[in-house]
Amino acid sequence: MRPTVLCFSGLDPSGGAGLQADIESIGQSGAHAAIACTALTIQNSQQVFGFEATSKELLLAQANAVVVDLPIKCVKSGMLGTTENIAALAQFLREHPDYQYVLDPVLVANSGGSLGDQATLVKAFVELIPLATVITPNTVELRALTGLDNIEDATQKLFDMGAQAILVKGGHEATPDHIHNQLFIKGELVAESTCPRLEGEYHGSGCSLASYIAGRLALGDDLKIAVQHAEVWLFDVLKQAEMPAPNGQKIPKRFKVEV
Repeated sequence: MRPTVLCFSGLDPSGGAGLQADIESIGQSGAHAAIACTALTIQNSQQVFGFEATSKELLLAQANAVVVDLPIKCVKSGMLGTTENIAALAQFLREHPDYQYVLDPVLVANSGGSLGDQATLVKAFVELIPLATVITPNTVELRALTGLDNIEDATQKLFDMGAQAILVKGGHEATPDHIHNQLFIKGELVAESTCPRLEGEYHGSGCSLASYIAGRLALGDDLKIAVQHAEVWLFDVLKQAEMPAPNGQKIPKRFKVEV
């Protein structure tokens, strides 16, 4: 069977972000996606209206059921929702130290709306940071995690907190014509990428990128190569994105449908 990525993420009814983004992206990477659902959300491409988190007991039961059945090579997390779920995931990762782990530190939906109490979640993320193979924050999340405004200082603080590698995503920076990403490993800048900034806002782009990276890591790619593959794939996916409503965000078209 294909190498498997176990995803700890929330269910987005619109299918733009969360678990559906994970499943589609990992499938496109060539790996298989397994799921441990952290929360049921009420959202669409325009806004998050609320959510109900899974209990930590149910979350771990989901994860432990598939571990004995599937060839898990990597774990990816997105929305975790509660400090209890963050602690449960940390416990799970310590019990499975051979798994690679992609931490997408989701705090707020790009469309707007809370995915948990941000201040509380930020404090809890400290437990996950040293366990991650790579952390994939956008610059808003990076500043929230560290309390620092300067990107260079904030990145260094994450390494001081135990991070092994960080992909800093520049989509939220005030660069009207381009997006600039930076990959740091063990405190050193090892790769940079720049792509044209596409028009509009996108629902699930961060989920998609992190999940594709996880899929490529599960398949055996080096981290730098996995990130390069993921960035090229995501840009193509976003170019094909579909607009669900006039006021909504575009939903990435993560696979081509022949009609």
